[in-house]
Amino acid sequence: MIAALSGHVISLSATGAVIECGGVGLAVTLTPAARAALRQGEAATVLTHLVVREDALTLYGFASDAEREVFVTVQSVSGVGPRIALALLGTMTPDALTQAVAAEDVAALTRVPGIGRKGAQKLILELTGKLGPLAGVGLTGSQVTGAVAREVSQALVSLGWSGKDAEQAIGAVLAGNDAPNEVPELLKAALRYLGRK
Repeated sequence: MIAALSGHVISLSATGAVIECGGVGLAVTLTPAARAALRQGEAATVLTHLVVREDALTLYGFASDAEREVFVTVQSVSGVGPRIALALLGTMTPDALTQAVAAEDVAALTRVPGIGRKGAQKLILELTGKLGPLAGVGLTGSQVTGAVAREVSQALVSLGWSGKDAEQAIGAVLAGNDAPNEVPELLKAALRYLGRK
């Protein structure tokens, strides 16, 4: 498996790049975030995932481990291939996708080109619990770290709530303007949210 490329960017296109590694120019299809970070003629390192098909070997590049993990995970859903996985990452951040799945937000998922209502429902059904707990990064008004969100999620599950309910409660609390940023406060707020359901 080719996990990363390091070298000079020979050329750039709207959706990819050619990166010279050891005298060989490798074509890589990029997420928008990965593409935005590259400059022609400059050195770069891109995290990658190789997709093997009968008729092609295609290298995909990512700006972060989270992007690469989402790309691989969403393809576990039947009928979802690299094209839809890239469209998801072109429309949503990994955290936004995790939040949309946890909150069963069909409307957010149908904004992705190529995903209709049935496709969004299928993604929610098959990705629930696979994307991991909410990282807390990029959620409105929140500076909560991934470790805090994970700890609260585990605490809620140990108290008898489902992983899906835990993620939904944490996401709802973190979406507030004065979201708590420590485990005890976030846990109390999440329990209050779950108590109102």
